Amino acid sequence: MTITIFITSLLGGMTLGMPIAFALLLCGVALMIHLGSFDTQILAQNLLEGTNNYPLMAVPFFMLAGELMNAGGLSKRIIAMAEALVGHVRGGLGYVAILAALVMASISGSAVADTAALAAVLIPLMRNAGYSVPRSAGLIAAGGIIAPIIPPSIGFVVFGVAAQISITKLFMAGIVPGVLMGAALAATWWLCARREAPAVERRRFDAAQLRRTLVDGVWALVLPVLIIGGMKFGVFTPTEAAVVAAVYSLAVGVFVYRELKLPALPALMLSAAKTSSVVMFLVACALVSAWLITIADIPTQVAELLQPFMDNKVLLMLVMMALVVAIGTALDFMPTVLILTPVLMPVVKQAGIDPIYFGVLFIMNNAIGLLTPPVGTVLNVVAGVAREELGSVVKGVWPFLAAQAALMLLFILFPSLVMVPARWFY
Repeated sequence: MTITIFITSLLGGMTLGMPIAFALLLCGVALMIHLGSFDTQILAQNLLEGTNNYPLMAVPFFMLAGELMNAGGLSKRIIAMAEALVGHVRGGLGYVAILAALVMASISGSAVADTAALAAVLIPLMRNAGYSVPRSAGLIAAGGIIAPIIPPSIGFVVFGVAAQISITKLFMAGIVPGVLMGAALAATWWLCARREAPAVERRRFDAAQLRRTLVDGVWALVLPVLIIGGMKFGVFTPTEAAVVAAVYSLAVGVFVYRELKLPALPALMLSAAKTSSVVMFLVACALVSAWLITIADIPTQVAELLQPFMDNKVLLMLVMMALVVAIGTALDFMPTVLILTPVLMPVVKQAGIDPIYFGVLFIMNNAIGLLTPPVGTVLNVVAGVAREELGSVVKGVWPFLAAQAALMLLFILFPSLVMVPARWFY
């Protein structure tokens, strides 16, 4: 009965056109009424406590770092370095997109921001070079979803807070899976490029140009090393890393590249604040529901439903990931993370599955959901930038979506692919 009320109130609110945050709040109120404990003071207190959390301060600072990085010229130089390194091979601009996506993912942690920045620069270049625009848009969208996996990841921050597990360990565990996602895209693009990439764009490798772009872009490459190294050696926490990233991006943009003008700062801060406020309010409403989910003992009921699979960790992970895939087609990244984390984490712990391992696959699965229609936020961003119909972009993305899904299946079947490399960085 409790699960029915939870699902009905949540879906009912969404069907009425409520924003996800308000639907989550309605869900919490419905559970309180069902439990006979409705109290506006307790509701308000839990709403405030939902965002009164030190690790969550990383969200606005990473958002700001992404804005400063794009405005300060770091993104442009990352793309230039990638173009000088691999732009000369057949299908080179596709490899540029993948390599640039990997580097940018290690700086901003936002799939939407990275995708928008890459698409704005690379899609016009790929269109002019004769590439299929839908296929190019699909590749850039698939590259953009690496951002929630490679640190610093906003998704890992929110999941770590909701699940109450180490954000630093999540960051470290995401490094190798994120790189493997890039490798899977490169292999898939190689197959596509053999048939689709224009031969006219090929040119000779220019070592002098690569040297110039590396010298010019070295400041952009220092940032991921600074963030990951600082957390690895305990110099700063993930929240402090977010502040370091924002300050570093500001300093480089203003004093080194001199493309970031001080009068532009208020607009950049306002943009980051608007995006952060949406995420933070969503977190606050979701944690109200999470508290009531615990009070109503919904995880125990879910565990009973999954009891036939509890003795087989691989089968249980397959079932849970299938559930996430289904929900991810209808909900955006952050709502799915916040709704399912308090429901599934007790099941994960009861089954003896490593929470860090589950967290990496859970966030990866939700990131893949950014490519699945009808919601597909990243797909919509790319379609808008490329001025293409969403349907054509969906056709362009499917080989890369299949590659990422196959990689996730490998991680489920062979957990050591995630956890063995993760322990190298702990």
